[in-house]
Amino acid sequence: MTDLATSSELEAPSLDVAAVRADFPILARRVHGRPLVYLDNAATSQTPRQVIATFDDYYGRYNANIHRGLHTLADEATAAFEGTRETVRGFLNAADSREIIFTRGTTEAINLVAYSWGRANLRAGDEVLISRLEHHSNIVPWQLLAAELGFTIRVIPVDERGVLDMAAYRELLGERTKLVAVNHVSNAFGTINPVREMAASAHARGALILVDGAQATPHQAVDVRDIDADFYAFSGHKVYGPTGVGVLYGKAALLEAMPPWQGGGEMIRTVSFEAGTTFAEIPHKFEAGTPAIAEVIALGEALKWVAGVGLGAIGAWEGRLLAHATAAVSRIDGLRILGTAPDKAGVLSFVVDGAHAQDIGLLIDQLGVAIRTGHHCAQPLLAQFGVDATCRASFAAYNTLEEIDVFVEALERVIGMVR
Repeated sequence: MTDLATSSELEAPSLDVAAVRADFPILARRVHGRPLVYLDNAATSQTPRQVIATFDDYYGRYNANIHRGLHTLADEATAAFEGTRETVRGFLNAADSREIIFTRGTTEAINLVAYSWGRANLRAGDEVLISRLEHHSNIVPWQLLAAELGFTIRVIPVDERGVLDMAAYRELLGERTKLVAVNHVSNAFGTINPVREMAASAHARGALILVDGAQATPHQAVDVRDIDADFYAFSGHKVYGPTGVGVLYGKAALLEAMPPWQGGGEMIRTVSFEAGTTFAEIPHKFEAGTPAIAEVIALGEALKWVAGVGLGAIGAWEGRLLAHATAAVSRIDGLRILGTAPDKAGVLSFVVDGAHAQDIGLLIDQLGVAIRTGHHCAQPLLAQFGVDATCRASFAAYNTLEEIDVFVEALERVIGMVR
């Protein structure tokens, strides 16, 4: 790879990186006396001022609980909250805003599917397919439920590039397969999975598909109807929004048939000691209690910000950043990149001979560069490659080619210190 834009990148909408950076006050910060170079975006992206301002506006002007109040503040809060639901619907191209459920994040969204749909539909002898690329949040809920219900988890293998073995996937699909649970983009390697093709194959066998979209939504347009996803989940804090809020998309017919997974206020129609409880319609059936109101409203603002910048422009720019960084680190002796799929998002994972990832992460922070080190909640994947930790640099719309150069220079300096 080189730092030259490809023809497809040149055709994509251009990105005014300076204007984008101006929206992020944290990027003006200095760390250990140096300008911050933030390359930990796959863990949490930074937040633009428009999203930050949402919290002051909500708490300073119309802080109230939603849905049940009749006063002005409650009406305004409800309108803003439900407005985000419609914004998310458009962001995912869902058919109906009732198919959008607010959660605390991707992890909770997957757990919701596991403990509502899974408990109601999975039995001993059934099979759930997941891939070796998965984040722990798309492994552990299924393991817990399998221990309880007795179904079998089967694992889709990956090759030496970190690419799913699609022939093996098709062979694993069978009459016992009830669900395929797979990420759209690997958080550890950046591999972009062919989820549309996987959905078609799953549906041909009568199985459903759940897609973990936490790492896809910041980088590319997502159309859940084009994918034909039965469930799709993502987190606000990965897509320039706040922490503590996420989304589960589910096809309406599936959600309507699923039992609630938490009980309390808001998710009920009637409650009686004599006659029991009847439940609200979707999506409220799955949103028990007071939600993260300000966070949901801020998520809507974040998605509007992303739409204003343009996912096409963001993806093309991040592709150029990834190519530039890949070419530069490939020249470092003893450095090995893990995850070399031909179709990748802006994630660069690597190990260095004779240097532990944690040491590199701690020392490079002293030079103002923030990267992630560790297993990235993907221990089964790293185990296949014979490592227990990698260094991971991950890119966002506000990163620059100059920051990549600073990162590489700092990395070379740190490697010289720890070897």
